[in-house]
Amino acid sequence: MGDILGSYDVLGAFWLTIRLAFFGALGALVLGTVVAVMRVSPVAVLRLLGTSYVNVFRNVPLTLMMVLSVLGVTYIMGLPLSQDVEQNAIRWAIVVLSVYHAAFVCEALRSGVNTVPAGQAEAARAVGLTFGQSMVNVILPQAFRGSIAPLGSVLIALIKNTTVAAVIGTADAAGLMQEVIENETGSFSVFAVFALGFVILTLPLGLLFTSLSRRLAVKR
Repeated sequence: MGDILGSYDVLGAFWLTIRLAFFGALGALVLGTVVAVMRVSPVAVLRLLGTSYVNVFRNVPLTLMMVLSVLGVTYIMGLPLSQDVEQNAIRWAIVVLSVYHAAFVCEALRSGVNTVPAGQAEAARAVGLTFGQSMVNVILPQAFRGSIAPLGSVLIALIKNTTVAAVIGTADAAGLMQEVIENETGSFSVFAVFALGFVILTLPLGLLFTSLSRRLAVKR
């Protein structure tokens, strides 16, 4: 294990994994919130678009989306996000992670919206708030509190799913693991190093979100 850490930039690979997870989670949270609002919108067209988005991206394999982003969009359609090959792969990985997990963020938030009593929305309308104002000021703050636990699960899944980005050439933890396995004979120690790294990344987050869900639970 010490030889692997000394011979390869394991910390740098995990730093890239953290970056992919951070920006992917940020994009998924923003996009997922927008889609969640569309799904509960009183406008039928917006509800249809939101539902279609969730149904499509929840059922398309993440690996397929990763490959399509580089082979299809970059090389066939000629729409790279960067002229540098490595940076292009990293940026597309962030975009795909954001788009894919936004569908799951949407469903987590929608479950939180369903925990908000209908009287809250009725009271907001009674005082003259529009749908957008009631969502921003009344519904969404309570929905986020009610969906802390499922959002935590989505974030942990996103961190683990960053490994899929290795198929398009990113030098993250999964990409480096493939390289190490090709060059080293002790496969068990290789798996142990990278498995431990992902446990270190995800276990504290699981404990944190569990604690937050208890502390921020909406009292009914």
